Amino acid sequence: MVVLTTTFISCAKFRCHSIAVVNLLPVSAFPSPARALPRGPLLRQRISKVSLHSLAMAASEASEAAADKGLPFGVDATMVDEYASQSKLLQEFVKIPSFGKAWVFNSKDENTPRAAVSISQSDLLGNKRRMFLLNSHISKSASKPVNFQWSPFPTEISGVSAVIPSPSGEKLLLVRNSEDDSPTKLEIWGACQLENEIHIAKSVHGSLYTDEWFEGISWNKDETFIAYVAEEPPQPKPVFNDYGFKKEGSSEKDCKSWKGQGDWEETWGETYSKKRIPALFVVNISSGQVRPVKGIPRSLSVGQVIWAPSSSCGLVFVAWSSDNGFQETPRKLGIKYCYNRPCALYAAPDPFREETEKPSTVGNKDETTTMIKLTAHLSSAFFPRFSPDGKYLVFVSAKSAVDSGAHNATNSMHRIEWPTDGKLDGSLGIVDVVPIVMCPKDNCFPGLYCFGLLRDPWLTDGRTMILSSVWGSREVILSVNVVSCEVLRVSPQDSDYSWNVLALDKNNILAVSSSLITLPQIYYGIMISQTESHWEWQEVSTPFPKPSDEISSILAEHKFSILKIPISNPSDKLAHGAKLPFEAIFVSHKDSASNPTIVVLHGGPHSVYPSSYSKSLAFLFSQGYNLLVVNYRGSLGFGEEALQSLPGNIGSQDVNDVLTALDFVIKRGLIDPSRVAVVGGSHGGFLTTHLIGQAPDTFVAAAARNPVCNLQLMVGTTDIPDWCFVEIYGKDGKKYFSESPSVDDLCQFHQKSPISHISKVKTPTLFLLGAQDLRVPVSNGLQYARALKERGIESKTIVFPEDIHGIDKPQSDFESFLNIGVWFKKHMSK
Repeated sequence: MVVLTTTFISCAKFRCHSIAVVNLLPVSAFPSPARALPRGPLLRQRISKVSLHSLAMAASEASEAAADKGLPFGVDATMVDEYASQSKLLQEFVKIPSFGKAWVFNSKDENTPRAAVSISQSDLLGNKRRMFLLNSHISKSASKPVNFQWSPFPTEISGVSAVIPSPSGEKLLLVRNSEDDSPTKLEIWGACQLENEIHIAKSVHGSLYTDEWFEGISWNKDETFIAYVAEEPPQPKPVFNDYGFKKEGSSEKDCKSWKGQGDWEETWGETYSKKRIPALFVVNISSGQVRPVKGIPRSLSVGQVIWAPSSSCGLVFVAWSSDNGFQETPRKLGIKYCYNRPCALYAAPDPFREETEKPSTVGNKDETTTMIKLTAHLSSAFFPRFSPDGKYLVFVSAKSAVDSGAHNATNSMHRIEWPTDGKLDGSLGIVDVVPIVMCPKDNCFPGLYCFGLLRDPWLTDGRTMILSSVWGSREVILSVNVVSCEVLRVSPQDSDYSWNVLALDKNNILAVSSSLITLPQIYYGIMISQTESHWEWQEVSTPFPKPSDEISSILAEHKFSILKIPISNPSDKLAHGAKLPFEAIFVSHKDSASNPTIVVLHGGPHSVYPSSYSKSLAFLFSQGYNLLVVNYRGSLGFGEEALQSLPGNIGSQDVNDVLTALDFVIKRGLIDPSRVAVVGGSHGGFLTTHLIGQAPDTFVAAAARNPVCNLQLMVGTTDIPDWCFVEIYGKDGKKYFSESPSVDDLCQFHQKSPISHISKVKTPTLFLLGAQDLRVPVSNGLQYARALKERGIESKTIVFPEDIHGIDKPQSDFESFLNIGVWFKKHMSK
């Protein structure tokens, strides 16, 4: 499944000299070019082409020698023992399960609530993630701590795409999507038996969307119907036979005919390559009858459906328009990680109720439809939730991202007062609940950064929501009163750990907490004072097996801190929020300050590396490295002015922030400046390849996962070409965006790209590429790797044929970080 390629320069002019040198010394005697050679402005003049080619040929000979010994192609014979030891340790990390979703159900007949937690674990041999459910009773008393009585064994949920308990917890929906032409299966489970199994043919609809973005799977209050989002049924294809085109009504089962392709239809890009249009359906769980919600134009893709309180419009959902191209021409731009796609809330009747009641026909003057747009004057609205009494419809908006063009930005929250008579006229007033924070004050709320909401996020007052957000380099739990508009931090104020809400038990919170050096742990938060936002947190004992002694020892031996990094040489043109310090997380061994250091860079660029546990980063520092995880300006969690300072300045401001963070820890004697490596993916790969070009004497090794290396090449092949324009030109990029960039645009793309600095690169670099990546197509990394080969710089390229942008299949993820670990060990131990 994996193609390993080692690339180096070769040139006939120097081949004889190179071979002579290779025969004189073993491979292990060759130093890394970035480490052993003198540093300074005259460095490149002192490197002879002969020595560069000698190094390249040495590595090539080593690869051939390894093959002669029966080793896999591309495996360095001197690092075989390292591969073996690191792979064994990495498997120990992979075995550790991770928490998914959780639910708490309060029984009508007893005071002991029940909890269910989903757990996932990587199956390397099967190359998939296995999912389990673990159940517990929550025992409470005034004199004793809360006690979780877990079931003795988890239950594996095999072949299931989604698990959706009903509101009462008395029923359970299991979704089994099909990978072929088999029907989609919906299983309705009761307490002890399978109550109904509904098979839905592809002619009705395709697989359900279960990706937590388009996903909308919602039980009605009476638990008799389920609304959901699924791929619309396939459009008819042209059929041909020996006589040419077969007209409508002819049988397609004729063995002498075949189907054509018909017109190509846009998809929503990365992770949606096999999906075209998400559509809305309702199923009667008793009869198994499925009905589509009619009146929704095909130019809208729907998602996140919920049931409305009693009204003529039974469903509320989000819809995204496909008119996202240049000057609003039809074009579905990639939506994964991209909150800047315009969307709105709509209401539509329950199709089963439509039969007995004549629907209203309110809409645009030129269009008669039963669908009503609820947020006509807002460019973005998603994650709709009704308050328990049905009085308020609350939702999140990414209007700042839509209006600026940045793929993600600071969110806001809003509410609509839902009419008591259920009659909608499309002119409902929208009230701001949480505004966009432009420049946070010291240690104060930096703004809302919300990636999802619980299905039932309400405390018993019916006015307060509990949700997870980002606060600087930490994930935190917030309470938001949607009436008073008060926002409070619920998770411990003095904690540098990251916290995420899993479920609510009335006014108490089930949460998970972790840090870069601490495995995820479940906590139960008991409300002490809602007015003061005070919860007392109790660690919950779980039946999870403890990690191996080796892993436990490694984690215990390390410490971490969140550093405030003052920016260097702030421009007077910057907004105040963009002049505030950014943050970096520093992980180090408790007893050693001389370890080599890996600089870790997140993608996006408008995302964040939080302080939560990461298997991959834990594996890297387990190899004896410090980690410097940089949340440069433009990251989420620091206010809108800081975030919006980066578009138009990529390749300079973000690069300087990373180097400033590195100087910060060097000046404080925290790291050895002669042994620093860098790793990043996507925009983090963009920074990685920029850094080794702009600061060629700084890094002894680099690794890049699906990196952005050449914006000229990317703009015509990516699913998000608008990203290229916005990040190069800033807000003006929305005006310049075109499917046919001008010569001036292409020149700007080149100047801002890492490949413009490739002539200065000396750092040995590892490339990890997903062949099915639609976000940063594989050609970007391959071109840069080949350009390094052309210049005699040591590099290694691994392409994962079936992987997309995240390279997250278990086997690919494993091999990716194993090779990063071995690559850094090879070049940092010299």
